[in-house]
Amino acid sequence: MSKKFFEKSKPAFWVPTLYFAEGLPFVVINVVSVLMYKAMKVSDAKIAFFTTIVILPWTLKPLWGPFLEMFKTKKYFVLATQFIGGISFGLLALTLQAHNFFGYSLACFAIIAFNGATHDIAADGVYINALTSQEQSEYIGWQGAFYNVAKVLSQGAFVFIAGELEQKVGITPAWMIVMSVFGAIMVVLSFYHSKMLPVGGASETVKTAGEAFSTFGEVIKTFFEKKYIAWGIAFIILYRFAEGQAMKIVPLFLKADRTSGGLGLSTAQIGIIYGFFPPAAFILGSILAGYFTSKLGLRKSLFTLCIFFNIPFAVYVFLAFTEPANLYIISTAVVFEYFGYGIGFVGLTLFMMQQIAPGKFKMAHYAFATGVMNLGLMIPSALSGFVSDFLGYKHFFLWVMIATIPSFLVAWFVPFRVTEEEKAAS
Repeated sequence: MSKKFFEKSKPAFWVPTLYFAEGLPFVVINVVSVLMYKAMKVSDAKIAFFTTIVILPWTLKPLWGPFLEMFKTKKYFVLATQFIGGISFGLLALTLQAHNFFGYSLACFAIIAFNGATHDIAADGVYINALTSQEQSEYIGWQGAFYNVAKVLSQGAFVFIAGELEQKVGITPAWMIVMSVFGAIMVVLSFYHSKMLPVGGASETVKTAGEAFSTFGEVIKTFFEKKYIAWGIAFIILYRFAEGQAMKIVPLFLKADRTSGGLGLSTAQIGIIYGFFPPAAFILGSILAGYFTSKLGLRKSLFTLCIFFNIPFAVYVFLAFTEPANLYIISTAVVFEYFGYGIGFVGLTLFMMQQIAPGKFKMAHYAFATGVMNLGLMIPSALSGFVSDFLGYKHFFLWVMIATIPSFLVAWFVPFRVTEEEKAAS
């Protein structure tokens, strides 16, 4: 089969791998690093704070996102950042054997985060420009699914492998091996996408620095001129407010000793829990939500998606108060949460693509939206360790359920602007 066939006729050959590559760095920094530092005896508050601060580039990416509209192609930046990301993971692995490993490794994570945020801008630009709105809805489930296949490998299979290696070769060598493998995966993906990925749109032509900054100003101006943009920003920030509270603390809760209110699981056991069924539940939820939303429309389905997104966090209240020792009970609770999370996350992604991104600068405006989203996630996440230490795990997860209320309110009241497809259909 020709290269043209793969690029233009079969998004299935590049959408899954593209979003796997998008998910891997974020999941490693946001979740896997938490377990790695926990194994290396770093405190909960320090882990939650610094592993949240280091993901700042995903919030700040709107600052350089517009410049990616001006040079080369979206594909060019995807390939470059995947290769650089792979090399950076290799350097990270080397820092773990240093005496001051925490500072050095955080610096490497910061480089990976900046590179990964840049990759996300370009990858989303390819997706938005190469696919129609209908195709975006059809493939949104697969996009979310394979973003979370990255979770299957990183926080599931490779955490399990790290846990096993910790017993055989020691904690530091175990995590050096795992981080090196992450790097190798990113390099391989860069070569694969050099053949399979569509161009995703060429850059705007700019000849002078003044013209570049003028274009940058136009990108920002047109973003804030969009209809209902204040509502859109509020929605993007508040939809994940409860998740931002929970995401750092859940793995720490699973690993913490029972004497301190945790479940006392080993690294390998956490890898087993996350290794297959929860990510599979997320994938199933994402795919079902994609088809559900494609048929019903985002406007009619958003509040339902919000319910599925938030209510399952109640499983951690159950686990914190009952402290079950049975791994099957714990796994079932996590599976239920991931299934709802997979369904609900589709609503946020489609809202940003269909209500925020459309216009002349789709890639840059989508980057603005995801940057705002990550800011809304980052602030509660950075503070979650301190809140958890103050309240204890039981009351912390009760607080998480209270924190779902803003998400329900904004999902119910957010207005929708008429899309081009809706105009054409009317």
